[in-house]
Amino acid sequence: ENKRDVRMPVAAMSDTFILENGGSTIKAGFSSQSEPRIIPNCIMKAKSEKRRVFIGDQIEDCRDLSSLYFMLPLQKGYLVNWDHQKTVWDYLFGKHSFNLQPEKLKLIFTEPYFNFQSIQEGLSEIFFEEYGFSSLLRTHSGDLSCYQNKLENPEEKCCLVIESGYSFTHIVPYVLGKRVRAAVKRIDVGGKLLTNHLKEIISYRQLHVLDETFVMNACKEDCCYVSRSWEADMKAAKARGSANTVARDYVLPDFTTIRRGYVKSEEESNGKPEDGEQLIRMNNERFMVPEILFNPSDIGIRQMGIPEAVALAISQCEEPAQSWLYRNIVLTGGNVLFPGFKERLEQEIRMLAPDNMEVFVRMCDDPIAYSWKGGANLAKDEGFKDLCVSKAEYQEKGYNACLQKFYL
Repeated sequence: ENKRDVRMPVAAMSDTFILENGGSTIKAGFSSQSEPRIIPNCIMKAKSEKRRVFIGDQIEDCRDLSSLYFMLPLQKGYLVNWDHQKTVWDYLFGKHSFNLQPEKLKLIFTEPYFNFQSIQEGLSEIFFEEYGFSSLLRTHSGDLSCYQNKLENPEEKCCLVIESGYSFTHIVPYVLGKRVRAAVKRIDVGGKLLTNHLKEIISYRQLHVLDETFVMNACKEDCCYVSRSWEADMKAAKARGSANTVARDYVLPDFTTIRRGYVKSEEESNGKPEDGEQLIRMNNERFMVPEILFNPSDIGIRQMGIPEAVALAISQCEEPAQSWLYRNIVLTGGNVLFPGFKERLEQEIRMLAPDNMEVFVRMCDDPIAYSWKGGANLAKDEGFKDLCVSKAEYQEKGYNACLQKFYL
Protein backbone atom coordinates (compact mmCIF):
# COMPACT_ATOMS: atom_id res chain seq x y z
CA GLU A 1 0.00 0.00 0.00
CA ASN A 2 2.90 2.38 0.65
CA LYS A 3 3.73 2.47 -3.02
CA ARG A 4 0.33 4.01 -3.77
CA ASP A 5 0.80 6.88 -1.29
CA VAL A 6 3.92 8.08 -3.08
CA ARG A 7 1.96 9.10 -6.16
CA MET A 8 -0.37 11.35 -4.21
CA PRO A 9 0.07 15.04 -4.99
CA VAL A 10 1.24 16.48 -1.69
CA ALA A 11 -0.50 19.66 -0.59
CA ALA A 12 -1.73 21.28 2.57
CA MET A 13 -5.31 20.16 3.15
CA SER A 14 -7.92 22.73 2.27
CA ASP A 15 -11.57 22.65 3.29
CA THR A 16 -12.87 22.25 -0.28
CA PHE A 17 -12.71 19.07 -2.34
CA ILE A 18 -13.40 19.18 -6.09
CA LEU A 19 -14.83 16.07 -7.73
CA GLU A 20 -15.21 16.26 -11.47
CA ASN A 21 -17.11 13.12 -12.27
CA GLY A 22 -16.47 12.33 -15.94
CA GLY A 23 -17.73 9.42 -18.01
CA SER A 24 -14.26 7.95 -18.39
CA THR A 25 -12.16 9.56 -15.64
CA ILE A 26 -12.67 11.29 -12.33
CA LYS A 27 -10.59 14.41 -11.73
CA ALA A 28 -10.39 14.88 -7.98
CA GLY A 29 -8.41 16.78 -5.38
CA PHE A 30 -8.33 19.51 -2.74
CA SER A 31 -8.50 23.11 -3.91
CA SER A 32 -4.98 23.65 -2.51
CA GLN A 33 -3.46 21.15 -4.98
CA SER A 34 -2.03 22.49 -8.23
CA GLU A 35 -3.14 19.42 -10.22
CA PRO A 36 -6.00 16.97 -9.75
CA ARG A 37 -5.49 13.27 -9.42
CA ILE A 38 -7.04 11.53 -12.44
CA ILE A 39 -8.41 8.02 -12.03
CA PRO A 40 -10.61 5.88 -14.31
CA ASN A 41 -14.26 6.17 -13.31
CA CYS A 42 -15.02 2.47 -13.57
CA ILE A 43 -14.56 -0.98 -12.11
CA MET A 44 -12.56 -3.41 -14.24
CA LYS A 45 -12.12 -7.16 -14.39
CA ALA A 46 -9.14 -8.80 -16.09
CA LYS A 47 -8.91 -12.27 -17.60
CA SER A 48 -5.54 -12.81 -15.96
CA GLU A 49 -6.80 -12.23 -12.40
CA LYS A 50 -10.21 -13.81 -12.05
CA ARG A 51 -10.68 -13.34 -8.33
CA ARG A 52 -10.11 -9.62 -8.14
CA VAL A 53 -11.89 -6.49 -9.33
CA PHE A 54 -9.90 -3.31 -9.96
CA ILE A 55 -11.44 -0.02 -8.86
CA GLY A 56 -10.20 3.16 -10.54
CA ASP A 57 -6.41 3.44 -10.59
CA GLN A 58 -5.94 0.03 -8.97
CA ILE A 59 -5.74 -1.14 -12.60
CA GLU A 60 -2.07 -0.10 -12.47
CA ASP A 61 -1.47 -3.19 -10.31
CA CYS A 62 -2.84 -5.46 -13.04
CA ARG A 63 -0.23 -7.27 -15.13
CA ASP A 64 -2.23 -8.25 -18.20
CA LEU A 65 -4.59 -5.61 -19.57
CA SER A 66 -5.89 -7.62 -22.53
CA SER A 67 -9.66 -8.15 -22.81
CA LEU A 68 -10.41 -5.93 -19.81
CA TYR A 69 -14.06 -5.95 -18.85
CA PHE A 70 -15.40 -2.52 -17.86
CA MET A 71 -18.27 -1.76 -15.52
CA LEU A 72 -19.13 1.89 -16.02
CA PRO A 73 -21.27 3.91 -13.60
CA LEU A 74 -22.10 6.41 -16.35
CA GLN A 75 -23.74 5.54 -19.66
CA LYS A 76 -24.22 8.25 -22.31
CA GLY A 77 -22.98 10.71 -19.70
CA TYR A 78 -25.67 9.98 -17.13
CA LEU A 79 -25.23 8.21 -13.83
CA VAL A 80 -27.17 4.97 -14.27
CA ASN A 81 -25.41 2.51 -11.97
CA TRP A 82 -25.32 3.90 -8.45
CA ASP A 83 -23.70 0.76 -6.99
CA HIS A 84 -20.69 0.99 -9.30
CA GLN A 85 -20.41 4.74 -8.73
CA LYS A 86 -20.56 4.38 -4.98
CA THR A 87 -17.85 1.67 -5.08
CA VAL A 88 -15.55 4.08 -6.96
CA TRP A 89 -16.35 7.01 -4.65
CA ASP A 90 -15.88 4.87 -1.51
CA TYR A 91 -12.44 3.90 -2.79
CA LEU A 92 -11.58 7.50 -3.74
CA PHE A 93 -12.74 9.03 -0.44
CA GLY A 94 -11.41 6.15 1.67
CA LYS A 95 -8.18 5.57 3.51
CA HIS A 96 -6.24 4.07 0.60
CA SER A 97 -6.81 7.18 -1.48
CA PHE A 98 -7.71 10.69 -0.25
CA ASN A 99 -8.81 9.66 3.26
CA LEU A 100 -11.48 12.37 3.44
CA GLN A 101 -13.40 13.55 6.47
CA PRO A 102 -16.51 14.76 4.62
CA GLU A 103 -18.13 16.42 7.66
CA LYS A 104 -15.31 19.01 7.60
CA LEU A 105 -15.37 19.55 3.82
CA LYS A 106 -17.22 21.53 1.18
CA LEU A 107 -17.69 19.62 -2.09
CA ILE A 108 -17.74 20.98 -5.64
CA PHE A 109 -19.27 18.34 -7.88
CA THR A 110 -19.77 18.45 -11.66
CA GLU A 111 -22.63 16.75 -13.46
CA PRO A 112 -23.73 16.66 -17.13
CA TYR A 113 -25.95 19.29 -18.76
CA PHE A 114 -29.67 18.45 -18.91
CA ASN A 115 -29.23 15.97 -16.06
CA PHE A 116 -32.42 14.15 -15.03
CA GLN A 117 -34.09 15.44 -11.88
CA SER A 118 -34.20 11.98 -10.28
CA ILE A 119 -30.40 11.75 -10.63
CA GLN A 120 -29.98 15.27 -9.24
CA GLU A 121 -32.06 14.42 -6.19
CA GLY A 122 -30.09 11.22 -5.68
CA LEU A 123 -26.78 13.09 -5.86
CA SER A 124 -27.76 15.66 -3.23
CA GLU A 125 -29.05 12.90 -0.99
CA ILE A 126 -25.94 10.72 -1.27
CA PHE A 127 -23.50 13.60 -0.61
CA PHE A 128 -25.38 15.00 2.39
CA GLU A 129 -26.95 11.93 3.97
CA GLU A 130 -24.63 9.09 3.03
CA TYR A 131 -21.24 10.85 3.05
CA GLY A 132 -22.20 13.88 5.18
CA PHE A 133 -20.33 16.73 3.43
CA SER A 134 -20.74 20.05 5.24
CA SER A 135 -21.81 21.89 2.08
CA LEU A 136 -22.26 21.20 -1.62
CA LEU A 137 -22.05 23.04 -4.93
CA ARG A 138 -23.36 21.04 -7.88
CA THR A 139 -22.36 22.60 -11.16
CA HIS A 140 -21.29 21.82 -14.74
CA SER A 141 -17.67 21.51 -15.79
CA GLY A 142 -18.26 24.18 -18.46
CA ASP A 143 -19.16 26.69 -15.73
CA LEU A 144 -15.82 26.00 -14.03
CA SER A 145 -13.96 26.28 -17.36
CA CYS A 146 -15.65 29.64 -17.99
CA TYR A 147 -14.54 30.83 -14.53
CA GLN A 148 -10.96 29.71 -15.21
CA ASN A 149 -11.01 31.43 -18.61
CA LYS A 150 -12.22 34.66 -16.97
CA LEU A 151 -9.28 34.54 -14.53
CA GLU A 152 -6.81 34.05 -17.39
CA ASN A 153 -8.44 36.56 -19.78
CA PRO A 154 -10.23 39.16 -17.62
CA GLU A 155 -10.77 41.50 -20.59
CA GLU A 156 -13.06 38.99 -22.39
CA LYS A 157 -16.79 39.57 -21.81
CA CYS A 158 -18.04 36.24 -23.18
CA CYS A 159 -16.72 32.77 -23.76
CA LEU A 160 -17.80 29.70 -25.70
CA VAL A 161 -16.73 26.41 -24.10
CA ILE A 162 -16.37 23.36 -26.34
CA GLU A 163 -16.29 20.30 -24.16
CA SER A 164 -15.54 17.13 -26.07
CA GLY A 165 -15.28 14.22 -23.69
CA TYR A 166 -15.96 10.52 -23.42
CA SER A 167 -19.74 10.45 -23.81
CA PHE A 168 -20.50 13.43 -25.99
CA THR A 169 -19.52 16.92 -27.12
CA HIS A 170 -21.17 20.07 -25.77
CA ILE A 171 -21.01 23.60 -27.14
CA VAL A 172 -21.82 26.03 -24.32
CA PRO A 173 -21.96 29.84 -24.70
CA TYR A 174 -21.43 32.10 -21.67
CA VAL A 175 -22.41 35.77 -21.86
CA LEU A 176 -21.08 37.96 -19.05
CA GLY A 177 -20.27 34.81 -17.07
CA LYS A 178 -23.80 33.36 -17.30
CA ARG A 179 -24.61 30.25 -19.32
CA VAL A 180 -27.08 30.86 -22.16
CA ARG A 181 -29.13 27.79 -21.43
CA ALA A 182 -31.27 27.96 -24.57
CA ALA A 183 -28.21 27.95 -26.84
CA VAL A 184 -26.38 24.92 -25.38
CA LYS A 185 -25.79 22.30 -28.10
CA ARG A 186 -24.99 18.61 -27.77
CA ILE A 187 -23.43 16.31 -30.36
CA ASP A 188 -23.62 12.60 -29.56
CA VAL A 189 -20.01 11.94 -30.50
CA GLY A 190 -17.39 11.40 -27.81
CA GLY A 191 -14.22 9.44 -27.21
CA LYS A 192 -16.11 6.22 -26.48
CA LEU A 193 -17.82 6.27 -29.87
CA LEU A 194 -14.52 7.00 -31.65
CA THR A 195 -12.77 4.09 -29.90
CA ASN A 196 -15.66 1.75 -30.68
CA HIS A 197 -15.67 2.81 -34.33
CA LEU A 198 -11.92 2.20 -34.57
CA LYS A 199 -12.36 -1.25 -32.99
CA GLU A 200 -15.02 -2.12 -35.54
CA ILE A 201 -13.09 -1.07 -38.63
CA ILE A 202 -9.84 -2.71 -37.46
CA SER A 203 -11.76 -5.91 -36.62
CA TYR A 204 -13.36 -5.86 -40.06
CA ARG A 205 -10.14 -5.16 -41.95
CA GLN A 206 -7.33 -6.81 -39.99
CA LEU A 207 -7.56 -8.31 -36.54
CA HIS A 208 -10.39 -9.13 -34.14
CA VAL A 209 -10.04 -6.45 -31.45
CA LEU A 210 -13.66 -5.96 -30.36
CA ASP A 211 -12.79 -7.11 -26.82
CA GLU A 212 -9.70 -4.91 -26.61
CA THR A 213 -11.28 -1.59 -25.63
CA PHE A 214 -8.37 -0.57 -23.42
CA VAL A 215 -5.68 -1.35 -26.00
CA MET A 216 -7.56 0.25 -28.90
CA ASN A 217 -8.29 3.38 -26.89
CA ALA A 218 -4.53 3.81 -26.43
CA CYS A 219 -4.05 3.11 -30.15
CA LYS A 220 -6.54 5.88 -30.99
CA GLU A 221 -4.77 8.33 -28.68
CA ASP A 222 -1.34 7.49 -30.12
CA CYS A 223 -2.13 7.26 -33.85
CA CYS A 224 -5.08 9.42 -34.77
CA TYR A 225 -4.99 13.03 -35.92
CA VAL A 226 -7.40 15.53 -37.44
CA SER A 227 -6.84 16.08 -41.14
CA ARG A 228 -6.37 19.64 -42.39
CA SER A 229 -6.99 18.61 -45.98
CA TRP A 230 -9.11 15.49 -46.21
CA GLU A 231 -8.73 14.94 -49.99
CA ALA A 232 -4.93 15.20 -49.88
CA ASP A 233 -4.66 12.79 -46.95
CA MET A 234 -7.06 10.35 -48.59
CA LYS A 235 -5.00 10.42 -51.78
CA ALA A 236 -1.78 9.80 -49.80
CA ALA A 237 -3.41 6.91 -47.92
CA LYS A 238 -4.34 5.21 -51.22
CA ALA A 239 -0.81 5.49 -52.62
CA ARG A 240 1.52 2.51 -52.51
CA GLY A 241 5.03 2.25 -51.09
CA SER A 242 6.88 5.34 -49.96
CA ALA A 243 4.32 7.65 -51.59
CA ASN A 244 1.97 6.73 -48.74
CA THR A 245 2.94 9.22 -46.04
CA VAL A 246 -0.05 8.40 -43.83
CA ALA A 247 0.33 4.68 -42.99
CA ARG A 248 1.99 3.74 -39.72
CA ASP A 249 2.58 0.46 -37.91
CA TYR A 250 1.18 0.29 -34.40
CA VAL A 251 2.88 -2.29 -32.20
CA LEU A 252 0.38 -3.93 -29.89
CA PRO A 253 1.32 -4.49 -26.24
CA ASP A 254 2.17 -8.05 -25.20
CA PHE A 255 2.00 -7.21 -21.44
CA THR A 256 5.33 -8.84 -20.72
CA THR A 257 7.78 -6.33 -22.16
CA ILE A 258 5.37 -3.77 -23.72
CA ARG A 259 2.68 -2.39 -21.40
CA ARG A 260 1.31 0.21 -23.79
CA GLY A 261 1.44 -0.05 -27.59
CA TYR A 262 3.43 2.47 -29.62
CA VAL A 263 3.58 3.88 -33.15
CA LYS A 264 6.58 3.22 -35.34
CA SER A 265 8.06 6.13 -37.26
CA GLU A 266 7.27 6.62 -40.95
CA GLU A 267 10.65 5.12 -41.97
CA GLU A 268 10.23 2.03 -39.79
CA SER A 269 6.60 1.41 -40.78
CA ASN A 270 6.96 -1.19 -43.49
CA GLY A 271 4.07 -3.44 -42.44
CA LYS A 272 6.43 -6.31 -41.53
CA PRO A 273 6.50 -7.32 -37.87
CA GLU A 274 9.88 -7.91 -36.25
CA ASP A 275 10.49 -10.81 -33.85
CA GLY A 276 7.49 -11.43 -31.67
CA GLU A 277 5.75 -8.17 -32.58
CA GLN A 278 2.07 -7.98 -33.38
CA LEU A 279 1.19 -5.07 -35.63
CA ILE A 280 -1.89 -3.17 -36.66
CA ARG A 281 -1.44 -1.23 -39.88
CA MET A 282 -3.05 2.17 -39.34
CA ASN A 283 -3.74 3.89 -42.66
CA ASN A 284 -6.72 6.16 -43.38
CA GLU A 285 -8.16 5.16 -39.96
CA ARG A 286 -5.70 7.65 -38.51
CA PHE A 287 -7.73 10.64 -39.70
CA MET A 288 -11.10 9.05 -40.59
CA VAL A 289 -11.89 8.29 -36.93
CA PRO A 290 -11.53 11.85 -35.52
CA GLU A 291 -13.27 13.11 -38.70
CA ILE A 292 -16.54 11.94 -37.12
CA LEU A 293 -16.32 14.91 -34.71
CA PHE A 294 -16.56 17.23 -37.71
CA ASN A 295 -18.95 15.10 -39.81
CA PRO A 296 -21.04 12.73 -37.68
CA SER A 297 -23.11 11.93 -40.80
CA ASP A 298 -20.11 9.91 -42.09
CA ILE A 299 -21.27 7.03 -39.90
CA GLY A 300 -24.99 7.76 -40.10
CA ILE A 301 -25.42 10.01 -37.06
CA ARG A 302 -27.85 12.67 -38.22
CA GLN A 303 -26.35 15.60 -36.37
CA MET A 304 -24.18 18.56 -37.26
CA GLY A 305 -20.42 18.58 -36.68
CA ILE A 306 -18.70 20.81 -34.12
CA PRO A 307 -18.08 23.84 -36.41
CA GLU A 308 -21.74 24.13 -37.51
CA ALA A 309 -22.93 23.59 -33.93
CA VAL A 310 -20.66 26.45 -32.81
CA ALA A 311 -22.07 28.79 -35.47
CA LEU A 312 -25.64 27.80 -34.56
CA ALA A 313 -25.11 28.23 -30.81
CA ILE A 314 -23.56 31.67 -31.29
CA SER A 315 -26.36 32.76 -33.66
CA GLN A 316 -28.88 31.97 -30.91
CA CYS A 317 -27.23 34.38 -28.47
CA GLU A 318 -27.98 38.09 -28.39
CA GLU A 319 -26.33 40.03 -31.19
CA PRO A 320 -23.88 42.22 -29.22
CA ALA A 321 -22.42 39.08 -27.64
CA GLN A 322 -21.75 37.24 -30.90
CA SER A 323 -18.46 38.85 -31.85
CA TRP A 324 -17.19 38.31 -28.28
CA LEU A 325 -18.08 34.62 -28.43
CA TYR A 326 -16.29 34.03 -31.75
CA ARG A 327 -13.09 35.55 -30.41
CA ASN A 328 -12.94 33.49 -27.21
CA ILE A 329 -13.57 29.80 -27.94
CA VAL A 330 -12.13 27.51 -25.26
CA LEU A 331 -11.33 23.84 -25.93
CA THR A 332 -11.66 21.31 -23.09
CA GLY A 333 -11.98 17.53 -22.85
CA GLY A 334 -9.82 14.68 -24.10
CA ASN A 335 -10.81 14.74 -27.78
CA VAL A 336 -9.35 18.19 -28.35
CA LEU A 337 -5.89 16.62 -27.85
CA PHE A 338 -5.93 15.07 -31.33
CA PRO A 339 -3.11 16.77 -33.29
CA GLY A 340 -4.57 19.30 -35.76
CA PHE A 341 -7.91 19.62 -33.93
CA LYS A 342 -7.54 23.29 -33.03
CA GLU A 343 -6.28 24.34 -36.46
CA ARG A 344 -9.03 22.50 -38.35
CA LEU A 345 -11.71 23.86 -36.04
CA GLU A 346 -10.47 27.43 -36.33
CA GLN A 347 -10.32 27.09 -40.13
CA GLU A 348 -13.90 25.77 -40.38
CA ILE A 349 -15.43 28.22 -37.90
CA ARG A 350 -13.70 31.04 -39.79
CA MET A 351 -15.53 29.91 -42.96
CA LEU A 352 -18.91 29.95 -41.16
CA ALA A 353 -18.47 33.15 -39.13
CA PRO A 354 -19.46 36.60 -40.44
CA ASP A 355 -16.51 38.26 -42.22
CA ASN A 356 -16.35 41.22 -39.83
CA MET A 357 -15.83 39.02 -36.76
CA GLU A 358 -12.52 37.78 -35.46
CA VAL A 359 -12.27 34.02 -34.68
CA PHE A 360 -9.90 32.86 -31.97
CA VAL A 361 -9.73 29.32 -30.55
CA ARG A 362 -7.81 28.81 -27.32
CA MET A 363 -6.10 25.52 -26.55
CA CYS A 364 -5.18 25.33 -22.86
CA ASP A 365 -2.15 23.47 -21.51
CA ASP A 366 -4.17 20.68 -19.95
CA PRO A 367 -7.66 20.47 -21.47
CA ILE A 368 -8.58 17.44 -19.35
CA ALA A 369 -7.90 19.14 -15.99
CA TYR A 370 -8.88 22.68 -17.07
CA SER A 371 -12.32 22.79 -15.48
CA TRP A 372 -11.02 21.12 -12.30
CA LYS A 373 -8.53 24.00 -11.97
CA GLY A 374 -11.42 26.42 -12.44
CA GLY A 375 -13.13 24.70 -9.50
CA ALA A 376 -9.99 24.92 -7.37
CA ASN A 377 -9.81 28.67 -8.03
CA LEU A 378 -13.55 29.14 -7.49
CA ALA A 379 -13.12 27.61 -4.01
CA LYS A 380 -10.77 30.51 -3.16
CA ASP A 381 -13.29 33.12 -4.37
CA GLU A 382 -14.92 35.30 -1.69
CA GLY A 383 -18.40 34.66 -3.10
CA PHE A 384 -17.96 30.89 -3.11
CA LYS A 385 -19.83 30.05 0.07
CA ASP A 386 -22.95 31.88 -1.16
CA LEU A 387 -23.11 29.45 -4.10
CA CYS A 388 -23.17 26.37 -1.86
CA VAL A 389 -26.01 24.65 -0.05
CA SER A 390 -25.02 23.83 3.52
CA LYS A 391 -26.04 20.65 5.27
CA ALA A 392 -28.24 22.65 7.65
CA GLU A 393 -30.12 24.24 4.72
CA TYR A 394 -30.56 20.82 3.14
CA GLN A 395 -31.90 19.33 6.37
CA GLU A 396 -34.34 22.21 6.73
CA LYS A 397 -35.66 22.54 3.15
CA GLY A 398 -34.64 19.24 1.58
CA TYR A 399 -34.01 19.12 -2.15
CA ASN A 400 -35.71 22.50 -2.69
CA ALA A 401 -32.65 24.18 -1.18
CA CYS A 402 -30.65 22.84 -4.14
CA LEU A 403 -33.28 23.86 -6.68
CA GLN A 404 -33.18 27.45 -5.39
CA LYS A 405 -29.37 27.75 -5.29
CA PHE A 406 -27.95 25.84 -8.25
CA TYR A 407 -28.21 27.15 -11.81
CA LEU A 408 -28.20 23.85 -13.69
